[in-house]
Amino acid sequence: MNKVLEEFSKIGIIPVIALDNVEDAEPLAKALIDGGLPCAEVTFRTAAAEESIRIMAEKFPQMLVGAGTVLTTEQVDRAVGAGAKFIVSPGLNPKVVKYCVDKGIPVTPGCSNPSDVEVAIELGLDVVKFFPAEAAGGLNMIKSMAAPYTKMKFMPTGGINAKNICSYLDFKKIIACGGSWMVNKDMIAAKDWAGITALTKEAVGTMLGFKLLHVGINNADESAAMADSEKLATLFGEDMKNGNSSVFVGTLIEMMKMQGRGTHGHIAIQTNYLDRAMYHLEKRGFEFDETGFVYNDKGELKVAYLKGEIAGFAIHFNQK
Repeated sequence: MNKVLEEFSKIGIIPVIALDNVEDAEPLAKALIDGGLPCAEVTFRTAAAEESIRIMAEKFPQMLVGAGTVLTTEQVDRAVGAGAKFIVSPGLNPKVVKYCVDKGIPVTPGCSNPSDVEVAIELGLDVVKFFPAEAAGGLNMIKSMAAPYTKMKFMPTGGINAKNICSYLDFKKIIACGGSWMVNKDMIAAKDWAGITALTKEAVGTMLGFKLLHVGINNADESAAMADSEKLATLFGEDMKNGNSSVFVGTLIEMMKMQGRGTHGHIAIQTNYLDRAMYHLEKRGFEFDETGFVYNDKGELKVAYLKGEIAGFAIHFNQK
């Protein structure tokens, strides 16, 4: 998988936008970045598309900007010339795909049946767009198609929204989803950039699904941990579970039997997708402490600590 598609996988949601007015390109790009999605697939079906791509690429070089609804090799050249870093098409045109592959341009053509997937494989692709996703059978269709094509991955677009995004992303053959619910035309027409930023933040939050797992509290020794655990268990009417290094009171409080990570203790947060959470948190300026990484027996990262503390607590994120 090329670097652009690897970044798609980390971002998780690819905003698909249609712009009728070039002057909307810069504030819309800023709204998406401020909302946590530094990416945009600008559909090439409007006259403003080419110049909008150029403006976004020049004003926000950190943004992954590409062209969607690309139907011809001439459009490929125009899009790339304007600064597009990837090409997406609604269907699979072998001529367009081969043109992109030969030039080293990341391309994701639309596929909705096994025959399309086999053509994509023949052309050397390992990721395709599944379009129109919901109308073409949705997640069940993708799972059925994915079964015989073990190395192919998918990027569904069409009918994806806040209600079904996680259902799609839970399937490991899906690298990301294209969506436009956070950049609807009415909000663009009203120039409601703050509203778009808010919807984008909400979309990222829905995808990551942060949830408090437990709070760990440091104690001087085992006797102190046991004594306070008994009080908390009585207070909340919970059972105690005594482990090697800590005592759990119910599921929300972990009483450490020693001075663990953090001055006061630690806070454990669950996330739907740990790799994506790390990407988005790093974009927000946080760093992770690799000495605190925990892997399962398959070598998959399951727990990751932030560097440093917040209010005297170490913070770690757990894969759901």
